[in-house]
Amino acid sequence: MTGNENCPVSVTLRLIGGKYKALLLWHLTGQTLRFHQLRKLVPEATPKMLTQQLRELETDGLITRTVYPVVPPRVEYALTESGRSLFPILKAMYDWGSDLMQKEGKTPCCSMSKENSQLS
Repeated sequence: MTGNENCPVSVTLRLIGGKYKALLLWHLTGQTLRFHQLRKLVPEATPKMLTQQLRELETDGLITRTVYPVVPPRVEYALTESGRSLFPILKAMYDWGSDLMQKEGKTPCCSMSKENSQLS
């Protein structure tokens, strides 16, 4: 029996399954953002955790990190082609969760709202 390394779902979850990765990818859809902008959009993430999640997304080829040689340094994050290709998955997750919440009498209200996405 083989492990999960050959399972497409496991591969996908490994890439986007971090605590804040899906939110970060969602917010970067259609736009480039700086670290402090991402902090405002995902305030529950500590700076250390946000940095870790961004580094993992960069290592996995889902985002790019551009450092501009100015003082203070300016760093911008954007999706790669591979990262942009995840939008349908993220949107399906949002829609599914939103439907479930509405069935439970709850109103979706989070930083991952459709209004906050540049491609909704």
